[in-house]
Amino acid sequence: MADLEITRHFAASPKIVFAFVTRPEHLAQWWGPEGIHLGEHDLDFTRLGPWGSVMHGDEGATYKVTGQVLAIEEGQSVSFTWAWHDEADVRGDESKVTFSVYADGKGGTDFVMLHSGLPDDDSANNHEDGWTSSLVKLLAYAEKNAG
Repeated sequence: MADLEITRHFAASPKIVFAFVTRPEHLAQWWGPEGIHLGEHDLDFTRLGPWGSVMHGDEGATYKVTGQVLAIEEGQSVSFTWAWHDEADVRGDESKVTFSVYADGKGGTDFVMLHSGLPDDDSANNHEDGWTSSLVKLLAYAEKNAG
């Protein structure tokens, strides 16, 4: 098993960043790596229960991921399970993702994404690439929409 942790800093307040990483109208604007487009989805991390998304690559590939929102600490963190589906729509290994926000003491936010329980280092490396790219989109979205 392998874990992945990525930290990013936002100029926006924790309340705003938490909304950007939990509310469906915001998630739909940045979810997925660069070059990937969000298709059908049920991205809502403001409530417990199922979530899912289908993403499409520029080259025509389709990527489906689903899970369950497990815990929400309003304004602080959200945790959810995560599993990719294969071409036959069979759900693969399940892991867990937690988004946490912390006030930096200067009006901004430290954001931590922890993806735990990945099957191996290769999976962690692949997820690091995807999350890093997705967070580039989130940072750009936050800069444009936090004001």
